[in-house]
This record gives sequence, structure tokens and C-alpha cells, in this order.
Amino acid sequence: MNPVIVSQPQVVVLQSQNGQWQSDLCDCFSDCGVCLCGTFVPCCLGCQIASDMDECCLCGPTMAMRAVYRTKYGIPGSLLGDAVAIWCCPHCSLCQLKRDINKRKEMGIF
Repeated sequence: MNPVIVSQPQVVVLQSQNGQWQSDLCDCFSDCGVCLCGTFVPCCLGCQIASDMDECCLCGPTMAMRAVYRTKYGIPGSLLGDAVAIWCCPHCSLCQLKRDINKRKEMGIF
């Protein structure tokens, strides 16, 4: 006898407090360690972010990764906004994403 599948997998989108970033794009001094890592070895920070999100190391600093994260936590924005952040302020956007992950881990919502 073969089992009958009666329901399909569902996508779960987590919403957190007001769906906002936990720090601003240029709020680098709120976590100097992340800022220094993002400034001098951004590829390592990108790999840390990808690892946190269970993704491939090459996915860390991309617009898609930022968009997936924003969507998962209900953070308002757009693909165009993600692209502008990545292209104009690549180090700041990378640091913002890592700071946000760290804060959500501290709050127990990551």
C-alpha cells in the first residue's frame, strides 16, 4: 500500500516587531566588529551571512539574499531598493544584514 499525500508543504513567513531593520544602513558604529569585518574582509562576512541563512557561501553579499531576508521578516522595501543598497553601499548593506541577523539571534527570533 502506498501512502496518500493529502497536504502540500507550506511556506512560512516570519513577521517580527513592526517588520523593520534592526539598525540603519549607515549605523556601522553600533557593532564595530561587524563594521571592521565588512570593510576589510567583506567576502568573509558574506560567507558568515550565507551560513547563518543556510545558503551557499557565494550568496552572502547578493541582492537576492537581501531580498529573501527582507521578505522572511516582513521588512518593507523593493528589489530596486535592495539593488541600490548593494550597488551604492555594498559594505554598509552587508554590515546591516549581519547586524540584523545578530540582533534577531539575541532576541530569539532568527
